[in-house]
Amino acid sequence: MADAQLDFSALTPVNHLWPSFVERLGSDKAQRAVRQALDLQAMHGHHGTLPVLFIETAGLALASTDLVREQTGLNAHGERMVLLLSSREQVIQLLQQT
Repeated sequence: MADAQLDFSALTPVNHLWPSFVERLGSDKAQRAVRQALDLQAMHGHHGTLPVLFIETAGLALASTDLVREQTGLNAHGERMVLLLSSREQVIQLLQQT
């Protein structure tokens, strides 16, 4: 797995990414994408990483929770957290799967 760094500093936190993602893909597929992100975290992540779900492509990555907090102010430390990211809109939303 490549060790590339994502730059979150130019992204704006919002609350509308999840509803628009669900509207575009449907509830089942959107929830499946989040489960896959959490599976990636479980298989390849650790306490200091957070899965990132790119909503345009449903692509996945792992990011440092410290980097996310440093660059966005979002506290991503916690269980079952997923960061939704729209590179097109330059926005992010932090989700906690229950």
